[in-house]
Amino acid sequence: MSMPKGFKAHHGYATVTDRGGKGYREIAEIMTDDGDSMKHSAARNYFLSGMRKVATTVCELYEMPNAEIERIALDPRFQESIADIMSETQGIDL
Repeated sequence: MSMPKGFKAHHGYATVTDRGGKGYREIAEIMTDDGDSMKHSAARNYFLSGMRKVATTVCELYEMPNAEIERIALDPRFQESIADIMSETQGIDL
């Protein structure tokens, strides 16, 4: 699902670059350098696809309507929470 032109999430945008993470452009450059041609928009789309999968499970677990999946997946607070959980449980430093 693409974003309408001028779309702005209600709670801003998540970023982990201030915590040592990589931005979409940096990820796309690394992927391209490794032989997998990728644009930053594709890196973002893959990331958001993963967030939608996690949000779908959360909605099922808490019996929330499927209409909430997109809102939750785009919410930077949700994205940062997932990053925190990954960091704590997997030892991934973001």
